[in-house]
Amino acid sequence: MAEHKTLILVRHAKSSWKDTTLDDIQRPLNKRGNKDAPKMGKYMAEHKILPEVIFSSPGLRALTTARLISVEIGIKPSDIKVDENIYTFDPKDLLDAIRALKNKYDKVMIVAHNPAVTDILNYLCGSKIDNVPTCGVAVLRFSTDSWKKVSKGKAKLVSFDYPKKLW
Repeated sequence: MAEHKTLILVRHAKSSWKDTTLDDIQRPLNKRGNKDAPKMGKYMAEHKILPEVIFSSPGLRALTTARLISVEIGIKPSDIKVDENIYTFDPKDLLDAIRALKNKYDKVMIVAHNPAVTDILNYLCGSKIDNVPTCGVAVLRFSTDSWKKVSKGKAKLVSFDYPKKLW
């Protein structure tokens, strides 16, 4: 087990609001989202932002984002772990999901939703980021060997990128 834990926090790519009859969990990606997610995956691969495992919200837009990125970083889409607890907009619930991660994983990617993504990033890093844009990728590093010890202000923000910043 490593002395560090790395969390790759990803906000799902741009979603479609075209079909207003869909439940929120069923909203798909729009054209831009379907284009941005693989591009961010390629960017992650080029910059060695490579998790051991991907956890995703069951929300269609998050799961599709996770799948599109996974292909580019060498993880089979079928290996993505869907976690109902990540389908949340509450940072406390997202923190609980992070703290529940198995310590056998040292580098984890979580694909989730705002405002939870922005709020938990600021909470863990002590940063003041107004908004993690769609398909934003933040890499956080913790000096701990246990996900249970992840807490306020204890993460170092290693990198923070998103499509409009890169292209």
